[in-house]
Amino acid sequence: MPHRLVSPRTASYQELDAMVHVLDGADIIIHRFDGVITHWSIGCENMYGWMREEAVGETVHELLATRSPEPIESIRSQLKSRGFWQGEVVHRNKNGHDVHVVSRRVLVNLLEGGSAIIQANNDISALKLAQEAVTAREAHLTSILDTVPDAMIVIDHEGNVLSFSRAAERLFGMPADDVRGRNVSELMPNPYHNDHDGYIEHYLRTGEKRVIGHDLVVTGQRADGTQFPMELHVGEAAGNGQRIFTGFVRDLTSRYRIEEDLRQAQKMEALGQLTGGIAHDFRNLLTVISGNLEMIEDKLPQGRLRDILQEAQEVTADGAKLTGQLLAFGRRQPLNPQFDDLGQLVTGFSDLLRRTLGENIKLSTVIAGSGLGVLVDSSQLQNAILNIALNARDAMPKGGSLTMEISRVHLDDNCAKTYPEVRSGNFVLISMSDTGLGMTDEVKKHAIEPFFTTKQAGSGTGLGLSMVYGFVKQSGGHLQLYSEVGRGTTVRIYLPAMAASQQPECIQEKPAVAEPLPGGSETILVVEDDARVRRVVVARLSSMGYNILEAENAQRAVEILTREENVALLFTDIVMPGGITGDELARKARILRPGIAVMLTSGYSEPGVAGRDMVSAQRWLRKPYSAKQLAHNIRELLDTVST
Repeated sequence: MPHRLVSPRTASYQELDAMVHVLDGADIIIHRFDGVITHWSIGCENMYGWMREEAVGETVHELLATRSPEPIESIRSQLKSRGFWQGEVVHRNKNGHDVHVVSRRVLVNLLEGGSAIIQANNDISALKLAQEAVTAREAHLTSILDTVPDAMIVIDHEGNVLSFSRAAERLFGMPADDVRGRNVSELMPNPYHNDHDGYIEHYLRTGEKRVIGHDLVVTGQRADGTQFPMELHVGEAAGNGQRIFTGFVRDLTSRYRIEEDLRQAQKMEALGQLTGGIAHDFRNLLTVISGNLEMIEDKLPQGRLRDILQEAQEVTADGAKLTGQLLAFGRRQPLNPQFDDLGQLVTGFSDLLRRTLGENIKLSTVIAGSGLGVLVDSSQLQNAILNIALNARDAMPKGGSLTMEISRVHLDDNCAKTYPEVRSGNFVLISMSDTGLGMTDEVKKHAIEPFFTTKQAGSGTGLGLSMVYGFVKQSGGHLQLYSEVGRGTTVRIYLPAMAASQQPECIQEKPAVAEPLPGGSETILVVEDDARVRRVVVARLSSMGYNILEAENAQRAVEILTREENVALLFTDIVMPGGITGDELARKARILRPGIAVMLTSGYSEPGVAGRDMVSAQRWLRKPYSAKQLAHNIRELLDTVST
């Protein structure tokens, strides 16, 4: 129904003018239908800045530079048909500033003929500024919440989702529009799904904060049904007269994986120290056994008893190999690193691998690019590759394929953060993938532990992958294992890349020479904490003609060196009780007796402990050693020092 302020049958300009004077403080404009202003109130003078004399006679929409939500002709059409129009418009005042108003316009038919429009304007500029400020703050807050890694979900007191950030969209795999209005419990599997509403209801009823203000670890569920651990922190706020709850959600998947990797690394480190210590002690035992067997063998004529002793010596040699495998896992085996191009090494090694794998397994090698140089013990690397290949063969009893890829890769800082044992840098990657049976998660968890095997009794020692792991770590690299049941296994070895110009001078061990055993008359100080080992060494060296002094620890050795001036050679174990290692004893000996020869020995077989200067020129002897090795290395070192 048309809204008319004044009856068109009684209204005149005089009556309209009288009404404007009554309402002069209001923001009222009267203009003809064509827009020419006839009346301009004091309120308009204050709001727009033009005096009445300046405004009357001007066209209203031109004077005020009116910006309307619809064209002026449409507004006039509505005024003709309805007699009324209302909407938000923007005017410009005399100073050129925008004035936001709610404009109410009424059409009045005049007694004198024609029509006029009464326009009452209400200034809402302050409200608009406040709305714009709120909108800007909301946009700023939204942009912050959309960039933070944690997901944010806002729910009402019934658990219905009101807001769902972009991080939440990414985390749960659902667009916000699909989630709003649904209950937040749908983002969780049971039992969390059923428990969630109970938490809120209990809090609203009792005020007891079982969830509010606490960090909880619960399980979330993505759109594809996969579940993941998440940390949830819920806070309460009031909005529009109702209680709302804001939840911040953090995906714990990466953290749990890193923690598990760290625990596994710590466990492997502990196992490495344990196996290394066992191997050291076992090699001391083998030294005693093999030494005594040799001395007995020397006194026996050819015959059955001598054959039995030789067989026993072969068993001790097998024991030494076993300890070598343990030391490989514990990263304490002696390495002879040399610069090698892995592309060339693998190419030359492929034929042996093919013969080892058999005809029913197809071996493919892919050499990608250049820059494949590394500093590595080539023979140990070949053993590692062979061990992996044998495991792959056993996993493919009906045949299959093994693919070996060599490439240069760069591991960045993000990768190093994800995997605690990995450091960033350039590496040469050896990736070996088979199409075998694959491993369960439980088997994969223990795969590199020593003596762990899934094979039947007598089919393996369980040291294959543990040896590979120890060798790779000792070489400064990383080992990663990927496997799925029914889809095969991939073993990746990362070795630090190196240019040929970077290779250091390598230390090589010379083999013991043949009979006869050389001897001498010099004085040798033997330092060994194991009395049985010391007794065997003293007996061997004494039989070679040397004058022997002995000490059970470094402190006693220092006393002897201080007193005895004619000690030509110090033969010492590295790991000893008392706080002074063989390496430190060697340095003290050279201070007390400049020019003294030093030979180090250990069941750990770790020449790096002593430093490169002491390892060269046969200054290192690994336990267990034969009388021939002992004799020739001692004699050669004495001759080297005396020249």
